[in-house]
Amino acid sequence: MPTHFEIHDSFISEQNQKTNDWVKEDYEHLSKKLRRQNVDIEDLVAKAQGFRFAIPSWGVGTGGTRFARFPGAGEPRDIYEKLEDCGTIYKLVRSTPAVSLHIPWDKPEDAGDLREFARQRDLHFDAMNSNTFQDQPGQKHSYKFGSLTHPEKSVREQAIQHNIECIEVGKALGSKAHTVWIGDGGNFPGQQHFRRALERYLESMREIYAALPDDWRVFIEHKFYEPAFYSTVINDWGTSYYCARELGPKAFCLVDLGHHAPNVNIEMIVARLIQFGKLAGFHFNDSKYGDDDLDSGSIKPFQLFLIFNELVDAELNKEPYFSPAYMLDQSHNVTDPIESLMMSGVELVRAYIQAHLVDRQELTDAQAKCDPLRALATLKQAFTTDVAPILAAARARAGGAIDPIGTFRASGYRQRKAEERPARKGAAASGIV
Repeated sequence: MPTHFEIHDSFISEQNQKTNDWVKEDYEHLSKKLRRQNVDIEDLVAKAQGFRFAIPSWGVGTGGTRFARFPGAGEPRDIYEKLEDCGTIYKLVRSTPAVSLHIPWDKPEDAGDLREFARQRDLHFDAMNSNTFQDQPGQKHSYKFGSLTHPEKSVREQAIQHNIECIEVGKALGSKAHTVWIGDGGNFPGQQHFRRALERYLESMREIYAALPDDWRVFIEHKFYEPAFYSTVINDWGTSYYCARELGPKAFCLVDLGHHAPNVNIEMIVARLIQFGKLAGFHFNDSKYGDDDLDSGSIKPFQLFLIFNELVDAELNKEPYFSPAYMLDQSHNVTDPIESLMMSGVELVRAYIQAHLVDRQELTDAQAKCDPLRALATLKQAFTTDVAPILAAARARAGGAIDPIGTFRASGYRQRKAEERPARKGAAASGIV
């Protein structure tokens, strides 16, 4: 493979020198402020450095809408180029060492070669993702009317075998989890028998579950609508939880922030799944109207903080079965995907650190004394604290960029990739999010 442009550590260091003074100044000021609250800022820097989440392979390509897709310059054309972009994100933000693949788009010809390519960029592979919501070239049976829940057994068997194939690919790549999302449902009343469809889903999932290695988990992803608009088989967290409980101890419930009706209390759903020992993790994004797949923290940053408040509370309490897998799941239609993923990554770490600033004793006392205003004020004090100096220091100490987007733009990475990656006619780099 020819030499491709990369952002060197020395360039990142040079860029950091331009903003290092203000980081030190703001860091010292914040340190004094937190000291008055009996908070050690160095502990928070360590927590920021330890927070990890995955990048979706499809996220580094340009997304689209039902109407059009406008390809970006230099977007990746295959899984190796996707990993190049993922490696660049990790180099700059230092919190994204894992990549989640989507099969068949990312199916490698040589799993060993791909694993080594990832290792050279300090990357490893997160949960695998199957695709039975779209027909592929040469596919024998269509998923137009369902996959794992289709009335015809031959269609279900095809979908089951695809998921088992994803697990086999994942084993070769070192993954430890498999995510199953299906678009099965109906657009018209009477189109589906609701109970039978769910029974067929469980029947299919039991075969997929049986194929899991002992140290793997399977993540069930729910969505209340789309592509079916009248009914969806796995439509909410309750149905997801029921299925996970029926399948067994290796099955967990995945929460995508866009997969709920507007204004649903997602943080309470998270708390319930933690309490029941069935929280798989997250597909982080943001939404205004539905499953918009907007950049994380761009619309509802307080909601993101409240979700992390529940997660940090469970972390500090060492709740059983609490081992969430975090991943971004976004569609970048008008922005540079690398820039959006980096900004979203910063927002995740921001919410995580802010949640660690919540005075747990104060909050518990306010709850016990039925003092709602005091409870809210306790949360707001943490949420409104500017932790940017902590995040910048954590990235810089790990060799990342104080200003990831500024450094990325100054490097000319996108322009160089546009030269290296001329568009292939008819190629779709990312797949559906």
